[in-house]
Amino acid sequence: VQLQASGGGLVRPGGSLKLSCSASGSTTSVDNMGWYRQAPGKQREQVATISSDGTIRYGDSVKGRFTISGDFAKTTIYLQMTSLRPEDTAVYSCFAFHRDLLRGYWGQGTQVTVSS
Repeated sequence: VQLQASGGGLVRPGGSLKLSCSASGSTTSVDNMGWYRQAPGKQREQVATISSDGTIRYGDSVKGRFTISGDFAKTTIYLQMTSLRPEDTAVYSCFAFHRDLLRGYWGQGTQVTVSS
């Protein structure tokens, strides 16, 4: 499974960005996808995940500001980020879990910088 993320960039505080991630390869049994982020000097944290049954989870720091959506038929997910804050600055990485192989896959990451 290969993951391709896009949509990062530089945005001012209060602004919005939308990230996209598409999985390719043996994706039939991918049933969970999500976004994680890692800021310099900090541990990686979960941002949001979505399952093929519609279950969605958000990290506490992004609840009410970020929205994850997805189309598992296309194994593509999106992360709509609004009301961005400087502390949202991080490398955002896409993740996919393959239920038959019982392993996860990571994309290359996309930089999001929130700064005035």
